[in-house]
Amino acid sequence: MTKLSFTPSVSVVVPALNEAANLPHVFATLPAWIDEVILVDGNSTDDTVAVAKVLRPNLRVVTQTRRGKGNALTEGFAAATGEIIVMIDADGSTDGREIIAFVTALVEGADFAKGSRYAPGGGSDDISLARSLGNKALTMITNRLYGTRYTDLCYGYNAFWARHLDALDLDCDGFEIETLMNVRAAQAGLVIREVPSHERSRIHGASNLHAVRDGWRVLKTILRERTRRRTEPVPALKEPAAA
Repeated sequence: MTKLSFTPSVSVVVPALNEAANLPHVFATLPAWIDEVILVDGNSTDDTVAVAKVLRPNLRVVTQTRRGKGNALTEGFAAATGEIIVMIDADGSTDGREIIAFVTALVEGADFAKGSRYAPGGGSDDISLARSLGNKALTMITNRLYGTRYTDLCYGYNAFWARHLDALDLDCDGFEIETLMNVRAAQAGLVIREVPSHERSRIHGASNLHAVRDGWRVLKTILRERTRRRTEPVPALKEPAAA
């Protein structure tokens, strides 16, 4: 682990629906120094929970009360006890070994560490041309409306100080949760730093993401949030610290 000026407690929230085959790989990438792992189970019909408990006997399991990734993350965040909360996917696309970069960004002064596949050092083995173009268009619209300088709006690898949960005020159930977090972090005046991240391909199973349907929901979220009352200035994206 890279040496930090202090070591805050870290909770990792993993939403999962029928991901038993992927969890051995996902959990193997998690650093040993993490304080807490919370699996939010979306009422899986396979052995997701049983496999997870064997892999991590000290695992905390939250059973989702509704449906959708947004609801799963919201319930996982509410259950987390760490000072820092990290959100990763259960399909193997997000690499737990990158968590140190997110935690470092927060310890160095960021309020919200936002993963980016398009920042220098990032990348993707999975994103299609159509999804990439859609993401770039939605990112451009968000930057224009909110004065941000994001490079990757629709990516689910993020971390933040738990004390900012109230500022994020999350209240959606679907994949648009990632966009909502990014927009509300900006609206709340949080210090945001992008962290380069390399997205891997899903290991087993099929994605629940539907590009057109979920892209439309993201666009509606961007436009709807524009009408919310903003009491804090919109910040510029904080540049990474010099090496």
